[in-house]
Amino acid sequence: MEKVLLSLGHGFSARALARLLVPQGWTVIGTTRKPEKFDQLREDGVTPLLWPCNLETALQDVTHVLTSVAPDAEGDPVLRIGKAAIVAAAPHLAWVGYLSTTGVYGDHNGGWVDETAELNPATIRGQRRVQAEQEWLNIEGLPVHVFRLAGIYGPGRGPFEKLRKGVAQRVIKKNQVFSRTHVDDIAQVLAASIAKPNPGRVYNVCDDDPAPPQDVIEYAANLLGMAPPPAVAFEDADMSPMARSFYSDSKCVRNDRIKDELGVTLMHPTYKATLRAMLEDERANAD
Repeated sequence: MEKVLLSLGHGFSARALARLLVPQGWTVIGTTRKPEKFDQLREDGVTPLLWPCNLETALQDVTHVLTSVAPDAEGDPVLRIGKAAIVAAAPHLAWVGYLSTTGVYGDHNGGWVDETAELNPATIRGQRRVQAEQEWLNIEGLPVHVFRLAGIYGPGRGPFEKLRKGVAQRVIKKNQVFSRTHVDDIAQVLAASIAKPNPGRVYNVCDDDPAPPQDVIEYAANLLGMAPPPAVAFEDADMSPMARSFYSDSKCVRNDRIKDELGVTLMHPTYKATLRAMLEDERANAD
């Protein structure tokens, strides 16, 4: 049977998954609001589809669905326009993945959380994610899997770009710690879940090495041979409201479930190893 993935909001993480699936013979359909992205999608072996679209038609031959679309003030945009079509398609879908965020846990003052922790988001974005997760999980008969992603980095995204652009800051806030994940580890977790569906399950996707953000910036600067940016107190930092909101949460996220249930071995288990590998890849591709 042909395997067909409909990727709704085909972005950074979904592109990494497509790089795994397309060589295996999958058909991947990716939605975008921007027609100018069609050529890039085709270069990736992905069939482009302009969003919004008629989901009833789009889902006809689909076996798997991944949604990366963030909720807005009115709820989940996919379910708002296409819930009836998704409900109707549920019987022939083998797997549905919803990309969420570890922001749903809220602030734990640097303490550890796993998938059983209480959801107490401090931000409006986190609160919207909790509601969206539940709306997807509550669709009867739909094989939904929720993936709570930590801060994402990968090619073209991460501290190196900020340092090179001169916008990186070493923001200091007491007890502040973040978990992170490389986009290729997100892709392998999604692929492992597709191979071993467990509808209704929630997975944290992060590395083994939560760390203060200023440590990551300093290490990246050292790798680049640059002087680290000066330390600045959180209260004095020049940050956008969205960037500042990330600092309202401090927690270390456990990832045992992706290892124990899905058999995942992280390719990028620590931020130091990840940054070294990213820089090595950059230099190899530049040669």
